[in-house]
Amino acid sequence: MPNRPIARAIRLFPVLKHANIEYMKNILVIDDEADIAKLVIYNLKKEGFSVDSAYDGETALKKIRNNKYDLVILDLMLPGIHGLDLCKIIRNNPATSHMPVIMLTAKGEEVDKILGLEIGADDYITKPFSPRELVARVKAVLRRTVTAPPEKPSAEKILEIGDLRIDKERYEVTIKRRAIKLSATEFKLLLYLAERKGKIFNREQLLDAIWRDEAFVEPRTVDVHIRRLRMQIEEDPVNPKYIKTMRGIGYLFSGK
Repeated sequence: MPNRPIARAIRLFPVLKHANIEYMKNILVIDDEADIAKLVIYNLKKEGFSVDSAYDGETALKKIRNNKYDLVILDLMLPGIHGLDLCKIIRNNPATSHMPVIMLTAKGEEVDKILGLEIGADDYITKPFSPRELVARVKAVLRRTVTAPPEKPSAEKILEIGDLRIDKERYEVTIKRRAIKLSATEFKLLLYLAERKGKIFNREQLLDAIWRDEAFVEPRTVDVHIRRLRMQIEEDPVNPKYIKTMRGIGYLFSGK
């Protein structure tokens, strides 16, 4: 049986070469280590990205509030506002809640990765890192980022299941008329499951559907995103109404 991560990597590089990505995306690099920030900036600019930088949490927050970025690369151990707190601020602001965040940090323990993903990071890279891998992950996250919605939604683009309402064109989710703030990946995962209500998916199937050919995504990422979705849409995340765990098999979207 072929090694799945290797197979993913083999499939990834042709995609990177030919993918129709708008390379003038604007990226903010937030890291207090100047040498690392310069390395990241150099490699991103070499790939055609527009790159801005900040070396502390307060400066980063001001730039995020005053500029439009397509993606943020965020160190955790920042002076001033901690990286995790900055990620929370990004996710809790409707104007930036869909902006992808990649955490780049020396904190490589599994518990740190899970915490970062649960708070709202779209990916998590540990130092030391490969610049080539970093660029590949940036491109991968941008490929799965939801594009800006049109101004007027159409009625047939709205999916309603129980108290849950998903607007496919505005990329908005409400539960009992309460707005739910989801990242682009969380929205995509929720919509995928909801549109296939009653069907069971295992981790590998969801990885293929949502993360596609990304070589660096671990199966545990699915569990983290499912947990985050439950915290947002379920009244009782321990006994969920919508996203159910089929023990030993996978996940199923239910609800009436």
